[in-house]
Amino acid sequence: MTDQAVDPDGARLLRDVADEGRFLGRTRELKELRADIERAGLDTLSGRKAPRARVLLIAGRPGSGRSALAGELVRQVADRYPDGVLRARLSEPDGTRVPVERAARELLDALAAPAPAGAAEDELSEALRTALADRRVLLLLDDAADAGQVDALLPDNPDCLAVAVSSGPLTGIADVRPCTLGGLDTKSAVEVLSRFTGEVRITVDPRAAERLAEQCQGQPAALVLAGGWLAARPKAAVADLAKQLHTDPGQDTVVSRVLRLVHAALPASAARTLRLLSLAPAGLVDPHTAAALAGCSVESARATLDDFAAHGLLHPVDGSPLPQYEVPCCLQPLLSALAEDHERPAELRLARARMLERTVRLLQSCRAITETDSPRAREKLLEMPSSLRFPGPRAAADWLRVRRPALLASARLAVADGELDTLARRLMSQLVRAMVAHFGTQAAASDLYDIHGLVLDVAERRDLPRERAAALLNLGDLDARTGRTADALGRYRAALDAGREANDPYATGRAMESVGGAHLELGDYDRAADWFGRALAERLARGEGEDAARLYGRIGAAHTYAGRYGEALRAWRAAVAGHRRHGDVAAQARALSELARVQEYAGRLEESLRTCREAVEWARRAEDTRLQAALHLRLADSYGHLGDPASAALHRGTAERMLAEEALDDDSEPEHGANAYEIRSPSAED
Repeated sequence: MTDQAVDPDGARLLRDVADEGRFLGRTRELKELRADIERAGLDTLSGRKAPRARVLLIAGRPGSGRSALAGELVRQVADRYPDGVLRARLSEPDGTRVPVERAARELLDALAAPAPAGAAEDELSEALRTALADRRVLLLLDDAADAGQVDALLPDNPDCLAVAVSSGPLTGIADVRPCTLGGLDTKSAVEVLSRFTGEVRITVDPRAAERLAEQCQGQPAALVLAGGWLAARPKAAVADLAKQLHTDPGQDTVVSRVLRLVHAALPASAARTLRLLSLAPAGLVDPHTAAALAGCSVESARATLDDFAAHGLLHPVDGSPLPQYEVPCCLQPLLSALAEDHERPAELRLARARMLERTVRLLQSCRAITETDSPRAREKLLEMPSSLRFPGPRAAADWLRVRRPALLASARLAVADGELDTLARRLMSQLVRAMVAHFGTQAAASDLYDIHGLVLDVAERRDLPRERAAALLNLGDLDARTGRTADALGRYRAALDAGREANDPYATGRAMESVGGAHLELGDYDRAADWFGRALAERLARGEGEDAARLYGRIGAAHTYAGRYGEALRAWRAAVAGHRRHGDVAAQARALSELARVQEYAGRLEESLRTCREAVEWARRAEDTRLQAALHLRLADSYGHLGDPASAALHRGTAERMLAEEALDDDSEPEHGANAYEIRSPSAED
């Protein structure tokens, strides 16, 4: 398995966890950590087999190089774990704790073992442990906020290894000895500086370089910023920066002091862009995000981001096929403080609004590129600036996949902010449409569940009953698809109340039908028929004949399951008549098929045969090969029961020939199966 790295909002494949040859120092720490892997634990000393994966803890302040050390350790020992390396970041860039269920889901997705959308934390943790039970993997848990996060993700498999990175000890996890980081040794610290300045300036004044390393307290983040400051000023001596730091000792951390010097030395436009990067969702920024935040062109933003990355202010995202950068976690709060000091609240709100508006338009373009047969979509695309257009569907899908973590974070932050709810609603609407267009409802189900939950939050906060009804219906559909029918029923009932409050006939009728579908799935056929009947009355009152015909079929299915064949026959005949009246040949064939089935259940074999033959003809007109084959098989069974083996063999042979021909046709993808009216998720009907 290729080494994999997973952040809390998305998975990405990496060829290397850390670039060999770039890591400096920490020789003693690496030796101790590697020795800890082999160290006998308390269980081993007591004669028992270790029940869980060993945990190595690297503790240090942000900026101490703790993540880099963890990455180097993983690189050195990764070959011992043939099933790969998984990485999860357990804190947001601003320090907010990442929910365990989100981290567990992303790890499961990276293992190609996805869990049902909307599953609870315990269910996802158990699914992760099950997926890792027979694997030998190395799990890197970066920026752990507390022991509970690590414990919930820890494999019950002693053949696995977990490397946790945290600011302090993880009390509550047994047999863990933290490797606590201080500063780099002087030699390594000076070498970090030389990578930016070159050897000459260090050789000219080695004492100044050592003094600067000492003033940076050996902190890798401070040294990188200092090196970047010197690299941007080739005529400045190392002693110049050391003098500035000496005259401004301050009360803040050394990283904060160096960042202030870097920020003050930047041109005004670049300094403002740097400050505003603190607003980038999930700490992930691309040229479009930077351009929207700063109010400049995409080309100018890209050049600025490249300069920032060259001077250690940003980290290029490993393995990303598109230009994308990550704001170092240790700089995130410092940049936020600079933004608050230099920007008025209204300017920050405007920058966020520009970023969200740009994201909405990119999502519109991303979705529209898939609608190649729509003249209106093509017209909308042509009206957009060229910088917002994608060259083709594949490029749009790649962008959506790469930016997925930032897009989901944008939605969460916009909803949590509460000041830009209109933009947040537009963003979530376009994000849902783009994901469905490129990935499909099933593949994007987990993300869609989270987004619909955010929509519900906004709808409840703003008292928007129509949007509340829509969000509840969508969440109920996803619950129903994953087998949580009782939860879905509760969602549908709440959606019905919201639809009535909004006086929305579509939401009300849709909720009634969904309530009926949930009761049908739960085996309460009387209530199912009753709710389908209420929904039917709504459809008939509004003259919606096609939906009414479909609901007659659902009522027929409920009566069929309840064994009330007389009522079922009347409902199915009404469904057949309704579909015939509206010219829906395929639906008429399916309804006839179910009518024949009920006639057979009721003991009316001759009627069933006639209806089944009629259904075959309509299925032929609808070019539904699979339904034709199913009907021929049913005819074969019926003739067998009537003692006519020759006719039975004829129909069975016809069915087998049809199915064989369909299997050879790779492009044959029937929209409906033979039993389209049988119990299905309510969402499948709409």
